[in-house]
Amino acid sequence: MAAVYQALHRRASSLLYRLHSTYVRKMRYLNKLKEDDSLCRQAQTSGTFYLFHNLSPFLRKAGKKYLVPQVSAAETRRILEKFPEAEQWMEESVLIGCSDEHTPHFALDLGALEKSVIESELQGSFTDLRKALFVVDGKDSPLLASAQSLLRWHDSHQYCSKTGQPTQKNPAGSKRVCQASGITYYPQVSPVVITLVSDGSRCLLARQPSFPPGMFTALSGFCDVGKTVEEAVRREVAEEVGLEVESLRYSASQHWPFPSGSLMLGCHALVAAQRAEISMDSLELEEARWFGLEEIVEGLKREPRSSKQDDGSVLPWFPPRQAIAHQLIWEWVRQQSA
Repeated sequence: MAAVYQALHRRASSLLYRLHSTYVRKMRYLNKLKEDDSLCRQAQTSGTFYLFHNLSPFLRKAGKKYLVPQVSAAETRRILEKFPEAEQWMEESVLIGCSDEHTPHFALDLGALEKSVIESELQGSFTDLRKALFVVDGKDSPLLASAQSLLRWHDSHQYCSKTGQPTQKNPAGSKRVCQASGITYYPQVSPVVITLVSDGSRCLLARQPSFPPGMFTALSGFCDVGKTVEEAVRREVAEEVGLEVESLRYSASQHWPFPSGSLMLGCHALVAAQRAEISMDSLELEEARWFGLEEIVEGLKREPRSSKQDDGSVLPWFPPRQAIAHQLIWEWVRQQSA
């Protein structure tokens, strides 16, 4: 009897916890906003807005920090009233999250409006997202990245691929519908593997010609249709640096908005030390080389500005903390140090 009572008590306690869980309540509220158009329209009048201009987020400098302002619905509307068809602009926003107190967050791209007027009104500037991710707080990076990806998706899916007719977004921006065919389109994610290769005592990093001077990162590539993550890692390492992966393990994932909505699947791969000679694909990479522990630790301390030396040469530096490549490199350092 006591065992039955304890089991019932555990079930009741678990149910009570889930009903009062901040996370559960928040996720259910967001789902309601996606499914209930009238509720979402109502939320647009009381929520906060992350503003973009041609996919560049709005930032405000405060001392040495860059903040990502959450502009109130009233302030957003006040700015839009300076332009024609203000109501129409509010409807173009997309839902990107909410606070624990259920204040909804929307993203809105004002690319068709005069940028300088908005910047002057709000005392800030629209900044390229790649640059923004280097300077904003870590908690803001995922929100900006997902917001830009969703805004970009809506911009590039305004017509039905079957009928050629315009598609309409729902108020939350979670889908688009072609009224002519009845087809519903949802934002899609492209899986990408990003892999830190090691031979046991060194790790391999590379750079492409388009990278900022001195920046090295882990190898990455899109997953082919019908292939697994494991197959994608082995293929990418073989293609780009001519090495054969002996074993690999998954680490973590991260949304990445470049070039669009990508899901970065972070992995560690091990190659045999006796077969670790790099054969680089020069069409993909500008440079690829092995780094020892000491050089990696020093590179992690550098920022882009501090990497340039007096003679004009550039010391290696690595992606910012917000990037999963940074996490993979730190995991390798901790493993080597242990």
